[in-house]
Amino acid sequence: MGKLQTVFVLTNFILIAATVIALPIGAKNRRNDGHYIFAQTENLTTWPTGWAFMLSWLSPIWTIGSFDSCVHMSEECVNATKAVPAGILMAIGSCWFFGLIVVIVLAATITPDLESITGSKFGQPMAQIYFDAVGKSGTMVLMSLLFIVQFMMGLSILVAASRQTWAFSRDGALPLSSFFRPISQRFGYIPLRTIWGCVFVAAALGLFSLIAPAAAQALFSLSIAGNNIAWVTPIFARVVWGQRKFKPGPFYTGDHVSVPLAWTAIVFLVFGIVLSMFPVEGPNPTPQSMNYTVVVNMAVWGGALAYYYIDARKWFTGPKITIATVDLTEEQQVAIREEGLNVKTIERQEVCTGLDIEFAKRQI
Repeated sequence: MGKLQTVFVLTNFILIAATVIALPIGAKNRRNDGHYIFAQTENLTTWPTGWAFMLSWLSPIWTIGSFDSCVHMSEECVNATKAVPAGILMAIGSCWFFGLIVVIVLAATITPDLESITGSKFGQPMAQIYFDAVGKSGTMVLMSLLFIVQFMMGLSILVAASRQTWAFSRDGALPLSSFFRPISQRFGYIPLRTIWGCVFVAAALGLFSLIAPAAAQALFSLSIAGNNIAWVTPIFARVVWGQRKFKPGPFYTGDHVSVPLAWTAIVFLVFGIVLSMFPVEGPNPTPQSMNYTVVVNMAVWGGALAYYYIDARKWFTGPKITIATVDLTEEQQVAIREEGLNVKTIERQEVCTGLDIEFAKRQI
């Protein structure tokens, strides 16, 4: 899968390059000026322009929403304590840099009549932008490449989601954990059952997108609110309750910068959660334009809390912790003992989980 990821990345760059080159050439006789690209704002909603601008943040927030995928693959990484943070920064940085280039090109070549773009007969604004610039044949080529890239993105997310699901199953945190926990030796020491489990769940959720645009929007917004709550919880817990137990890794911004960065992240993530709950078109939504993200999220969060308080709290004691106590300060050891955490002590510094061990066996 690592080699396939390289192919996926190269294909993404091919699509970016094709878009950045083809659109300016195709629209050479009607390019928009610098003022339109960088200074003009248009509000097609009934929200005040200022709040409509804030809602426009949903698109970039959603775009970078999978930068944590490398975290879920960390148990299969070499030198994960350095590689994973670097991967996160590279993912966000590359999205920002190349995304900015693409957005500038789109703004330079888009038809100024934005309502004709959003109300395109093709049902896809991007297809209309391609069509206006490069015609039918060029649009078919670029949209086909776009579909392929989206499929590759889905495979990448499936890999990350299956590893995350397996990690939860390993710790006994999911229903049917004992079923999903085994690693398939026949197929190369991968969590095959969690892969197919994620496939079927994703297919079932995807069917909701066929019901109505409101259902599709709720699912897309769920990825923002769900990811943000998953990220903000450990950050908030660390700065509020976990400072005494926190042990910096090799990738650390320092005592004076780390905590302010954490609070900045908390504010931004909470802001993203609030944004994702608002109806996009205006403050007086119809049943068709209503944003049902709050309903979907409450079902997910409420279901998870109910599962914990009804049953899981009786037997789930948290993730299985394996650390080398020689690496901990005396204060950290005291804090861990005070919380009554069950820590399995090991003598070596690099910790391997079950998936790591199976992966190592395969290499041997």
